[in-house]
Amino acid sequence: MTVVQHANISHAKLLPSSKAISQPEPPRAERDKRRVDAIVETLVYLYTESRRLTKGMARQFGLTAPQLTVIKLLEQLGDLSLSSLSSRIKAQNSTVTGIIDRMEREGWVVRERSQEDRRIVLIRLTDQGRELAESIEVEPMAIFRDALGSLSREELDQLFRILERLQQSVRDAVDRGVPPDLGPA
Repeated sequence: MTVVQHANISHAKLLPSSKAISQPEPPRAERDKRRVDAIVETLVYLYTESRRLTKGMARQFGLTAPQLTVIKLLEQLGDLSLSSLSSRIKAQNSTVTGIIDRMEREGWVVRERSQEDRRIVLIRLTDQGRELAESIEVEPMAIFRDALGSLSREELDQLFRILERLQQSVRDAVDRGVPPDLGPA
């Protein structure tokens, strides 16, 4: 125990308020660790729920969760290149190639060369794929958009800035091949 912590505890004992009777507040590092742990648990919960909702919705339509995501993205954004699609769903090109191969066999998408740049192959919904996309009324992330809609503009801006910083920190750690917490101090 540091001198400052001891002094704070001793000082608290002298106060006549109800705080003097209660347990001393844990050190800042311990409080911060608990808060960080609670934030991590919340992020894990949100991730788990988004996957559960997406899988459940996809299953209703005979799709996998990634296929549902691809169909709804193509419905909303139109034709996309494989690399653009990979970037948007945060997956490797090779993974998305497999997803698109299966979707093509089902008749939901086709690959077509771009008219502007023949080197680019675009993924396009077929009529069957478009009908399927339109029959799925709610996209999986709508529940989270609704929840975020309850935040003020200022809260959204703060949350976005914080999440951008977290995302960049994780990206940097991944690029270095080191988890964020385990890097050199």
